[in-house]
Amino acid sequence: MNDDFDLDAFVAATLAEDLGTGGDVTSAAVIPASATLTAVMASREAIVVAGVQVAAVFFGELDPAVEVERFVGDGDAVAPGTALLRVSGNARALLAAERSALNTVQHLSGIATLTRAYVDAIAGTGATLLDTRKTLPGLRTLEKYATRMGGATNHRLRLDDGCLIKDNHIAVAAGVEAAVRAAVAAGLGIAAGGLPIVVEVDRIDQIAAALAAGADRLLLDNMDVVTLRAAVALVAGRVPTEASGGVRLDTIRGLAETGVTFISVGRLTQSAPAADIGLDYA
Repeated sequence: MNDDFDLDAFVAATLAEDLGTGGDVTSAAVIPASATLTAVMASREAIVVAGVQVAAVFFGELDPAVEVERFVGDGDAVAPGTALLRVSGNARALLAAERSALNTVQHLSGIATLTRAYVDAIAGTGATLLDTRKTLPGLRTLEKYATRMGGATNHRLRLDDGCLIKDNHIAVAAGVEAAVRAAVAAGLGIAAGGLPIVVEVDRIDQIAAALAAGADRLLLDNMDVVTLRAAVALVAGRVPTEASGGVRLDTIRGLAETGVTFISVGRLTQSAPAADIGLDYA
């Protein structure tokens, strides 16, 4: 996880959202204050694990004396029925933290599992899978961590750590060449020691202008396999290329075999289903 991500603040805010001002009224009414609980978090389907260490922080936030035993690591592929961790501690505290911990692990493991499927689909082609900024507000760091656990490489995390000239930038700047030259004039680009200038093109005839103006990488947007292969041939290795737009699990292999350097997939974070994981009394 990124060093600048405040995990403690995330856990505290998530628990505050769930507990409200009155706390877990059900557990307070039904469970004696001194009661203890041992429970096991386990997968109910084949998954790639992500977020187990975050779950441990949730439990520890409400019960500082909790005992947590982790059986797997993030990034591990596990079979149905695999125990991920065991927690032992104050019953009220663990039950109050249960939903927040499970929601997080289910969501992140779902992303990691889907990501691994995409990585496996392009194995041996030489293409690298990238995620995108299509993340839930406030959860980007965690979701991009989950894609890494699935085997992807992170695209830019924020607007300030990558220069990506997209179609709307090009439209406002009055063309690909003008947009790229403006970025170069602003001190961007590898040649100037700045951030690489990545340019989105959706037509073959934009490639020459983008390269001549100083593009360091081309994002080949929404191109079919035939067009993509022609674009890669035209670039001829002068800069890295990235396929993007509408990429699905059943189409990614064909895109990868065109020779592109990268393939970015928004579905990794935008559409991943939650993994089926439970926490049961042991």
